[in-house]
Amino acid sequence: MIQHNDDGLVKHLAKKGIDDKMVFGHPAGLLVLFFTEMWERFSYYGMRALLTVFLVSEIAKGGWGWNNEEAMSLYKWYTSLVYFTPLIGGIIADKLTGYKKAILIGALTMTLGHASMALEGISDNFFYLGLALMVLGNGMFKPNISSMVGQLYPDSSSKKDAGYTIFYMGINAGSFLGSLLCGYIGETVGWHYGFGLAGVFMFFGMLQFYFGQRIFGVIGDKPSNKIPVEAKEVEEAVEEEVIPKNVVRDRLIVAGVLMVASILFFFAFEQAGGSMTIFAKDYTQRILSGTAATSFKWIDAILTILPIVIVTYVLFSLARKVINKHPMTILFTMLSFAFVAYLGFWKVDREFNSINTEVTVSWFQILNAFFIVTFASLFSKIWEKVWNPSGPIKFAIGLLFVALGFIALAYGSREIPNGALTASVSMLWLVLAYFFHTMGELCLSPVGLSYVSKLSPKSLVGLIFGFWFLATAIANYLAGWLGGSIDKIAEEYSISVFFLIVASLPIAVALLLMLFNPLLKRMMHGIK
Repeated sequence: MIQHNDDGLVKHLAKKGIDDKMVFGHPAGLLVLFFTEMWERFSYYGMRALLTVFLVSEIAKGGWGWNNEEAMSLYKWYTSLVYFTPLIGGIIADKLTGYKKAILIGALTMTLGHASMALEGISDNFFYLGLALMVLGNGMFKPNISSMVGQLYPDSSSKKDAGYTIFYMGINAGSFLGSLLCGYIGETVGWHYGFGLAGVFMFFGMLQFYFGQRIFGVIGDKPSNKIPVEAKEVEEAVEEEVIPKNVVRDRLIVAGVLMVASILFFFAFEQAGGSMTIFAKDYTQRILSGTAATSFKWIDAILTILPIVIVTYVLFSLARKVINKHPMTILFTMLSFAFVAYLGFWKVDREFNSINTEVTVSWFQILNAFFIVTFASLFSKIWEKVWNPSGPIKFAIGLLFVALGFIALAYGSREIPNGALTASVSMLWLVLAYFFHTMGELCLSPVGLSYVSKLSPKSLVGLIFGFWFLATAIANYLAGWLGGSIDKIAEEYSISVFFLIVASLPIAVALLLMLFNPLLKRMMHGIK
């Protein structure tokens, strides 16, 4: 792979005391964060893939037997609080702990949360305690690891957007593997095994980050009013460029506009864990036979093994560069990934030897992550070398894609009669919807993280990232609120109308962003 030198990036790494080893043309520290976030997302999405299905599954099957509205009520509160607490976690890290310590505290708290959820068979209270610990731990972890990614690069670096997209591939590699393995084990072996497995890898992620902290230099250290005097480079590292107040104000306004747009995107996108899960469970043909069953087994095997191969290549690329300086980080990452690879091959073997073929409900949630892992590098290269439109235009494209996914679902479900409790719609419509949603996510979410970093003053970056996740919290609450109405809307109108309602709002916001794009570009004052 040809690596292009970026003099600004090289100088930035030297100033911050960051390890200057490069992997794929990016700082090696990016891939340490890649794997840390991958295991955290493994734990989160592994649990989320099971949450709604567990709540609505029959008591005889080990579930809680809740109705859709009750399940969506808990889902909206949990997912919204998961994205609300980063607002507090960002403040704590900025003012007290620093990013590194906040990440470790969050990872440990989430590990304990998963352990508690694994004990749900003993008492329901363990389940609720686990959810609470997950919410608190995520608040400390989520905004601060994203902030560290942004600070690996100077704002002027052309590699920053590409770096966030690579980081986002790590997020979705974890999402894919977590949904695949925790979802499968939870639905076919036992719910508590699925919940517990998610915590095992959160623990591994915490260890590999702990032993790799030195690779980040002064980034993420505990804040201090005193400037270190160990070296001139470190002194320069804590200095911040003085930006005129009107420029700061305009940039923060643009960041606010993008956050509002993200609410409408994630309002639609986060139906994946709610109404789309219900659609997969009750309205999708998941029992396969004959050629369809054989084809699915092969497709599932490829979807399981290919991402494991891709991420293994990334892991060994990192190991070659940093194993001498950071052996424990590489050791724990390799051990955890060897375990994942074993589980993946075990799952494939088990399915090929099974008589009946039933697609699990949680299986559909791997599609988004699989498409991300497959297409993230392509989008990274497009933004870096082919076409790099403004942030508002990228957001608008993302909104149109997510709307297109729901239009596909509306068309696929058009023949389901009003009030029908079950149906057998082809699973291809869900696959197509997840594909369009993923294309939209690649246009908006990693780009959104990058723009929040670039538009925010350095002294407030953790807090502003917290507001970004607060916007996502609002979106998740609204997504769960509307998802809880799926039965009512389907009975009075149709489930097709429900999906059209979801699609309409992102389209409206996309058109507004295109209209005001020239003004928003001027207010960014050179940020690209």
